[in-house]
Amino acid sequence: MAGEASKQAQKPLAGVRVLEFGQFAAGPYATLLLGDWGADVVKVEPPGGESLRGWPPMVSGPDGQYSLNFASVNRNKRSIVLDLKDEKSQDTAWRLIENADILLENYRPGVMRRLGFGYEEASKRNPRLVYCSVSGYGQTGPYAQRGAFDVAVQGMSGMMSVTGEREGPPAKCGVPVADFGTATMAALACVVALRSAEQTGTGSRLDVSMLSCMLSMAALQTSEYWGTDMAPARLGSAHPRNAPYQAFQGSDGKWLIIAAGNEKLWRSVCDIAGTPELLDDPRFSTLAARAKNQVALADTLSPVLATKTADEWLKLLDAVGVPVAPILDYAEALADPHVLASGLIGSMNLPNGASTPTVGNAVRMTGYHFSVFQRPPGVGEHSEQVLTEWTP
Repeated sequence: MAGEASKQAQKPLAGVRVLEFGQFAAGPYATLLLGDWGADVVKVEPPGGESLRGWPPMVSGPDGQYSLNFASVNRNKRSIVLDLKDEKSQDTAWRLIENADILLENYRPGVMRRLGFGYEEASKRNPRLVYCSVSGYGQTGPYAQRGAFDVAVQGMSGMMSVTGEREGPPAKCGVPVADFGTATMAALACVVALRSAEQTGTGSRLDVSMLSCMLSMAALQTSEYWGTDMAPARLGSAHPRNAPYQAFQGSDGKWLIIAAGNEKLWRSVCDIAGTPELLDDPRFSTLAARAKNQVALADTLSPVLATKTADEWLKLLDAVGVPVAPILDYAEALADPHVLASGLIGSMNLPNGASTPTVGNAVRMTGYHFSVFQRPPGVGEHSEQVLTEWTP
């Protein structure tokens, strides 16, 4: 136990108590990040557990099945079951809230208030509490009560309008960036607000909307619109201001990305590709010209790049300093030698006796080594333990 206490003391957020009323991804991933840094995260679940526990893929173990989707966003947490419509559970919830540093919830706006646990009442009982609400469109405004999954916000925010091929339909990003980008901002906001609460003794309300976060992350696209008075368009893998800066296909059918975003790199591409004549072509003689004529440039380069395999081009271009990369699927990316050498991929035990690989915390920090110190929990697994520790 002394060893465990010593390890806990080394964690940057050791001693910080986080109460999560979360479901699916945006809320739970935010608290996962806080848990990764050592906060004591307690996940409040309804009887039977939150819905994501039933999402496939499921992994079988000696004690049944367990959702890998749920596991991926709920490590380094403990679970307690409360029926928030039950009077006894409500009393327990208040005892936990009164002893929490951060409360994070991602229910539809108004749900926590109707249950009796809104910010106004919570802040009265715990004035230093950081109360973070994550939602699709924010706590106020015409769309506040709209349901919001990741794909809806990708559409509403403009993100889908710039994702996909030029002549194709709008497409969502394959990774749920609205959920996970918002969660990352929410975690950052919680740490900032906690710092303020420690200095002033007064907590704060954080209203973190997925729509606002997606618009914030689109700084280049919004500035392009304001600078040109034209909405950015879909460009596939290309870039509106750089060229060649997109995907090309080798003779083996595999794809690679070439990002030659300045004159030196462009000259290197022409040298390696054996196309010096393109340097004097007025359509491609400057970066601005290449960006303007990038379709013609891609049409010119594609047949040349189709004469060698993607791997051959990767080696040749990398040798002269041109930023290049293969386009990998997740099986290839997770098995890549660089990813494996980074130590990012680890193993995580599950409550059913099985184990699974997991992607660890993305940030390296001197003096702290990330670990899964608390496996994803079983439903209500820590109810008695949490109550003993949090509400003596």
